[in-house]
Amino acid sequence: MLLNNYFFGSHIGEFSSLLTAVFWTITALAFESASNKVGSLAVNFFRLFLALFFLSILNYFYRGHMFPVDADMHTWFWLCLSGLVGFVFGDFCLFKSFTLVGSNTSMLIMTIVPAVTTIIGWFFLNESLTIINILGISITMVGILIATLTKINSKSKVRTSSYVKGIFYALGGVLGQSVGLILSKFGMGNYNCFAATQIRIIAGLIGFTLIVLLFNKSNLINSVFKNKKALVGISIGSFFGPFLGVSFSLLAIQHTTTGIASTIMAIVPILIIPPSIIIFKRNISLWEVLGAVISVSGIVLFFM
Repeated sequence: MLLNNYFFGSHIGEFSSLLTAVFWTITALAFESASNKVGSLAVNFFRLFLALFFLSILNYFYRGHMFPVDADMHTWFWLCLSGLVGFVFGDFCLFKSFTLVGSNTSMLIMTIVPAVTTIIGWFFLNESLTIINILGISITMVGILIATLTKINSKSKVRTSSYVKGIFYALGGVLGQSVGLILSKFGMGNYNCFAATQIRIIAGLIGFTLIVLLFNKSNLINSVFKNKKALVGISIGSFFGPFLGVSFSLLAIQHTTTGIASTIMAIVPILIIPPSIIIFKRNISLWEVLGAVISVSGIVLFFM
């Protein structure tokens, strides 16, 4: 009883953030594997479709509404915008980076999301930056540079171009998640986090459907059904990512500050190192480990 009160009472935001980090670690590995088999666009489309299915069932039994029909126009507008920015732009860039630089490097770059979120909030929400905030940003950037620049130097000329492109895609993922998080908090208010996630996913699904139709990429979607391993990866990633991960991230920012939530969620690069070695047999250098530790340390300092 006391344990329940501790985790699900005053610390529900922090606990939800920790669960989000675990869920995103699982989904990053699953989606990297699937994206390498059928492409990032197909993975993005199907993972949102499956997540909408999971959420519809949950909301029907949990709230009595299969769809978020009780949300007002303010909630719909801002959460739809958040879904387009976060899922369509941000996650497309992130998944593309998985295929170019791997999930461990991509998620390492994603550790600057809390810093970028605060900078955007400084410009648009008149939030101020302290000396500690600036120091935290600097330390985080040093960690990112240590891990990424040393890998660029070790690549051949043929691979360098692809690696740099992957870094830029990952930065696009950072921007999408940061802006999407701010829009989500503004639009959600006290609305149910699972229903809020459903609205974001509906918007994201519409966005990717338009991309598939406009660029005639239906053949990529069909390829998923021909690759059972990719379908399994997408299913696992969908359950732990846009279903559980995104929902718990919204639950987290409802019950604690965005800074604290983002900081705890940023431990993904640390969590992802052991499974990257075990599952993908990837060689992780000491520089990457050092970069991950420094970047996360900077984020912790950033929100002290």
